[in-house]
Amino acid sequence: MDNRKEPILSIRNLKTYFHLDEGVVKAVDGACLEVYPSHTVGIVGESGCGKSVTALSALRVLARSARIEAGEIWLRRPAGNGQTETIDLTKLDADGKTMRSIRGAEIALVFQEPMTSFSLYHTVGDQIVEAIRLHQDLSKKQAYEKAIESLRMVGIPEPGRRIHEYPFQLSGGMRQRVMIAMALSSDPGILIADEPTTALDVTTQAQILDLLRDLQAKKGLSIILITHNMGVIAEMVEDVVVMYLGHVVEKGPVDDIFHDPQHPYTRSLLRSIPSVVATPRTRLATIKGSIPHPYNRPSGCPFHPRCPDFMPDTCDQYTPALQVCGENRDVSCFLYQQPKQAEREPSGARG
Repeated sequence: MDNRKEPILSIRNLKTYFHLDEGVVKAVDGACLEVYPSHTVGIVGESGCGKSVTALSALRVLARSARIEAGEIWLRRPAGNGQTETIDLTKLDADGKTMRSIRGAEIALVFQEPMTSFSLYHTVGDQIVEAIRLHQDLSKKQAYEKAIESLRMVGIPEPGRRIHEYPFQLSGGMRQRVMIAMALSSDPGILIADEPTTALDVTTQAQILDLLRDLQAKKGLSIILITHNMGVIAEMVEDVVVMYLGHVVEKGPVDDIFHDPQHPYTRSLLRSIPSVVATPRTRLATIKGSIPHPYNRPSGCPFHPRCPDFMPDTCDQYTPALQVCGENRDVSCFLYQQPKQAEREPSGARG
């Protein structure tokens, strides 16, 4: 059976906006992606492109000022007797029993910085045990045994001793492993890893990535990997979603994205990667300009002010839709489609 035929998680036309005193921030503005069983999807883009908010929307753990304005988040889950059911997470109460049972048990999250996610006043064991007992009917002793096994699974040495330590007593790499152990302690089917190697040294980064690969092979995990590091994307994922200013500008298999990028933003990201065959002492390619201020979004294609292929009176007037461009490839660019009058934004429209 081809697992890619039936996604375990499908995000369709997701729009998540922050309603602040200064105005509305369109953090995610029409994102689409699919996650297949035992596959890894990489979401890549510059900081502020909506990668993390997309993941937090799936978990329904957004800030009070944020709302899902439109779109669907379909989760396929076991329904008993060998059957499955598909539910739209956007229709659930974020604080309701069903969503709380999904959060952590079926979809788990590894945060970008564990030190800000752990409580400094409780041992790592107490925090893992709390997560286990929240989703499983186990005694405290049984939960501690499972917590120790979870720490052993992620390569923590002497887990029986480490379980009684506090987060500040652990190194950065150890804290990240403990965070992964906590996320996997309730055996979720989907793991969201939000910049799991940020602020770690290169050797530790490689160890964490190897750990995620090993755990995926052993447990059949589906992983959503959020990063701005194209090298990590190339090494870890099967499918790539490229985001810019809340929009998905390109998505497809990792080999196709790297060997034949279609969107100008994707090409620019790949050109900025350092190369071992580059001429010494030459400057790295950069993307001109910077991401626009969230309260001053450009009309038309969001990337057009920085795009080397900008077409006047088209890119600045119309918004390209995400459309099929080759096998398993979707691209949002007027290089591959003609603008329609309905795509034109009203005069003065801003995010």
